Amino acid sequence: MRLSELKGAGRSPTLPLSLELADAAGSAQLQLLSLLRVLPGQRYVGAGVWRGRPVLAKLLVGSKAPRHFQRELQGVQLLAEQGLTTPLLLADGLKEGEGGWLLFELLQGAEGLGDAWKQVEHMPLLADEQSAVLAEALGAIAQLHSKGLWQEDLHLDNLLRHDGKLYLIDGAGIRAETPGQPLSRQKVLENLGVFFAQLPKSIEPFNEELLVHYLLGNAEHALPMEALQKQIDKVHAWRLNDFLKKIGRECSLFSVQRGPFRLRAIRRDEEAFMAPVLEQADALLDQGHLYKTGGSASVGKVDVSGRSLLIKRYNIKNPAHWLKRFWRPSRAWHAWREAHRLTFLGIATPKPLALLEKRFLWLRRGAYLVTEHLSGPDIIQHLAPYVENGDVPEAELLALDRLFADLIRERISHGDFKGHNLLWQDDRWMLIDLDSMCQHRTQASFAPAYARDRARFMRNWPEKSALYRVIDGRLPKNVDTAPSVP
Repeated sequence: MRLSELKGAGRSPTLPLSLELADAAGSAQLQLLSLLRVLPGQRYVGAGVWRGRPVLAKLLVGSKAPRHFQRELQGVQLLAEQGLTTPLLLADGLKEGEGGWLLFELLQGAEGLGDAWKQVEHMPLLADEQSAVLAEALGAIAQLHSKGLWQEDLHLDNLLRHDGKLYLIDGAGIRAETPGQPLSRQKVLENLGVFFAQLPKSIEPFNEELLVHYLLGNAEHALPMEALQKQIDKVHAWRLNDFLKKIGRECSLFSVQRGPFRLRAIRRDEEAFMAPVLEQADALLDQGHLYKTGGSASVGKVDVSGRSLLIKRYNIKNPAHWLKRFWRPSRAWHAWREAHRLTFLGIATPKPLALLEKRFLWLRRGAYLVTEHLSGPDIIQHLAPYVENGDVPEAELLALDRLFADLIRERISHGDFKGHNLLWQDDRWMLIDLDSMCQHRTQASFAPAYARDRARFMRNWPEKSALYRVIDGRLPKNVDTAPSVP
């Protein structure tokens, strides 16, 4: 295959494939055996064999190939020139009309710090294992900054452990201020803001403690936490908005089909399984266990290939109802978006899997939302034994404290905070039924919405019961006096 043919190969070209590439010693065949990352029509990254040696190949095609090639090559050269640990570049080239290529030594058995973090992220906050991963990352970032460089796309997956060393990868994101001289204070704050903004919000109270690991490697500047927090908040808001745009368009995370007769969105890692589920959603609901039927929505648990799913069908009741709904985003879309918002923010909710909006010439009709099914009890059922005595286990109360603290921090109102919409699962309270959820732009609009949520939540129990008094005493009365809960 010619390199230029990759442009039309789509997301999943047939493997293995052979490409004729050249270096100073002449042409040789690259046998591409697997793909690690694909940006269709632009970038293909995978493992292969070249001149008998295992390599990591970055293949750049399309009209943007020359620019992407130069950025990648320049970044790799900057890392090498400053003596930073990065995979060896074995060969590179750019051919007009074809594309560009960079072949690196393949670090067999290397582990990304992103994968290392996933193994420890569910441990208690700042457990030794978590601290070790973050300390390792911050030490590498400090080295990078001390040499006058920074990584625009700074995240844990761009740091690889291999044979006791930590490698910096992804030259395309490497930028320089004055190579060889420490990075300026403002650039340090901006880049550390990118790093910390990608960590779970629950770790935020420990950021100052974590920053010590950075200062041990680069103490060139004093880094006030207030200034750093400002950068973290700025990057976090941008990342959330960027992510919410992706849930409705074709990208590496989501498979999206949008047209005059339907909108279909599926998590890409679930596409093969979920596409048939959406096609037969009505039949599955008919055969499943219905929690609610008729009216504006039908909800049921279905089992598909041994997997439990929850399907929510949003019905159009009559022509008058359709006139109210056809011109605006469906409730299914709203719930799909808000579930992903909560997931991004680290607030527990069932995993959103797929969405289908039926349309006629773009005018919306019925819609479907599919999520994972949770088997845990709702809060009314789970706390029923404690209504009279109020002896609720501390774990359940702390989890409730954290949930309300998270909602207040993010200025999120649920809109229908009855007990049936809060489930106990995996030692967490999980929010469901997100049709009316809203993240408020201002504290002024959030405060009355929070008051309504809290009042509705407390109506789940008799006002004179011991349980009511226990919960009422713990939940913040208003958003201005709410404490942060780690």
